Amino acid sequence: MRPVKIMAALSAAFTLTCGPAAATTDTPLPPDPFFSYDRPAEYGVHKERITVPLRDGSHLACDLHRPAAPDGTPAPGRFPGIVYDYNAYNQLEAQGRAAAYFVTRGYVAAVCNARGSGDSPGHLDPFSPQEQRDNYDLIEWLAAQPWSTGRIGQTGVSYGGHSSLLVAVNKPPHLAAVIPVDGISDWYENTIYRGGIYSARIRDWQRATAPDTLVTYAQHPLYDDFWRGRSVKSRWQDLDVPVLEIAGWYDRYRQGMVENFQARERNVWLVSGPWVHGWPAGQPADIGNGAYLAWWDRWLARRPGAPLPAAKVTSYEVPGAGWRQFDSWPPAGTRQVRLGLSADGSLSAVPGAAATRTFEVNTKPAAGGPGQRLEFATGPFPRDLVLAGDVQAKVRASFTATDGNLAVVVQDVAPDGTATRITQGWLKASHRFGHDRAVPVSPGKTYDLEIRTWPTHYRVAAGHSIRVTVSSDDYPEIDSDAPAGQVSLRLGHGGSNIRLTTL
Repeated sequence: MRPVKIMAALSAAFTLTCGPAAATTDTPLPPDPFFSYDRPAEYGVHKERITVPLRDGSHLACDLHRPAAPDGTPAPGRFPGIVYDYNAYNQLEAQGRAAAYFVTRGYVAAVCNARGSGDSPGHLDPFSPQEQRDNYDLIEWLAAQPWSTGRIGQTGVSYGGHSSLLVAVNKPPHLAAVIPVDGISDWYENTIYRGGIYSARIRDWQRATAPDTLVTYAQHPLYDDFWRGRSVKSRWQDLDVPVLEIAGWYDRYRQGMVENFQARERNVWLVSGPWVHGWPAGQPADIGNGAYLAWWDRWLARRPGAPLPAAKVTSYEVPGAGWRQFDSWPPAGTRQVRLGLSADGSLSAVPGAAATRTFEVNTKPAAGGPGQRLEFATGPFPRDLVLAGDVQAKVRASFTATDGNLAVVVQDVAPDGTATRITQGWLKASHRFGHDRAVPVSPGKTYDLEIRTWPTHYRVAAGHSIRVTVSSDDYPEIDSDAPAGQVSLRLGHGGSNIRLTTL
């Protein structure tokens, strides 16, 4: 049995809260009826503990929350259903309280423990094909009940967001729409192997939630069928239900959410706020319940007048510039600004003469000592600069070892020297042709390595500058597993550079 205290701490760290709540925004929401949508509660809540049968003879332990009549019994009639935050954290009580808002407005909510968690028997294997089949069966079971309209949605944050997207690409016939919050495009790339480098940050979660994955994930360092079976990206063509993605510009899954939108712009809408990992509820600029209810009323209840978002992308420009709406991402009108990395440590549109600088590989986690990274900075900007997209780095590098890691970190540096991380990206050099094969580097040979950072919507204020750090380590985001030796960067004219996507 997993320690309750560890699970509670990890659950809090990964979800913050268990669902939507009243808006606490300190920044006006967009003048968009989608976010101000509301209607009064009509029902009470009837709760019952059930088991949902699965195709292999096993079952899921669930709490079923149904609209209730004044006497507390289930209200007559048929209602659409929502699978609410399907995960392995055994949070049925808290998730049920969060789902009550929708139940009182005419939705049945199923809150269930994934196989191998809580009272659901079996072996827990997060996001596996088996877990996806179970989720499929849950949706189809809900649709077949006599009190169901047959139109089912699914929502959840983090684990539950990943589950919502993964079950969608399995195409259960009665799944009508999903709302993933902080969800993946690919479990390998977004979480486990960042740029092909194992993420040290995820191991505590593995130990407490699914210890067996400490072995199985390490057995699959390359991208293979094991990971394709845990990927939305590998099945984007099947992501064809309406999807409302709720993301955070400070969240670890923002790249996955943006990638899903870019791959399926026709049926995906994106809302990205100034949020860390978790439901927006209780965070700055929370959007409240209106958007969630409007989405379900539109696609599940088919209520006349339930609006869609006014734009495909609703984005909060961090750190505090407020909400914007766009028809695409990156927004129309963005341009690429190319800045060269120079030997004198400058970052400018006119790089200096060709040169080489070298740093030692950091073999101790978080040591960060002198000589273990190279830094390059612009001068102070005379006016605000808005980044709206990703930052792409082309690092021309050679290694004394047969492999190496590169971490590129982009920071906003205030006049007083305070540095704020904007975004980052990583790459294992042997994965330069993709994560499905490892191709060793030849010591001393120079390689052009493309490193794509997580996307951002960030305003660098006038008087601030941008600093780019290149190193072999970014612990705990990635393991400090680069072989000892030196890394040499080609700088100046014809050398390493970054490209900013700016508005």
